[in-house]
Amino acid sequence: MSLASEFKDFAMRGNVVDMAVGIVIGGAFGKIVTSFVNDVLMPPIGVMVGGVDFAGLSVTLVEATADATAVTLNWGNFVQTVFDFAIVAFAIFMVIKAMNSMKKKEEEAAPAEPPKDIQLLTEIRDSLQNR
Repeated sequence: MSLASEFKDFAMRGNVVDMAVGIVIGGAFGKIVTSFVNDVLMPPIGVMVGGVDFAGLSVTLVEATADATAVTLNWGNFVQTVFDFAIVAFAIFMVIKAMNSMKKKEEEAAPAEPPKDIQLLTEIRDSLQNR
């Protein structure tokens, strides 16, 4: 088997394709959440805490000189990233919760098939009764 055909077999497996789709959708979803946090959520929170723009919050560790730029600790960006993460985690939790709820309803709607050993025992019983 050639290297190209092995790679094709690997790349076309269902798990690899599903993972690639998930990564692409996750990247797009991340951009949406980042925009939501930066453009919709953080401005009102900034107004509530006195007009603070979280993205601009930082602590200067070393002042700027003629030869070098200032060294800053940008903790405001970290706060925004934490908000991003919390919202993404909550959104994913809600999606998984909804999927589990739908799956549970499907399982309840479909009659449960007895295990294989019970089916086998039932067949043996029926065979013995027919003798």
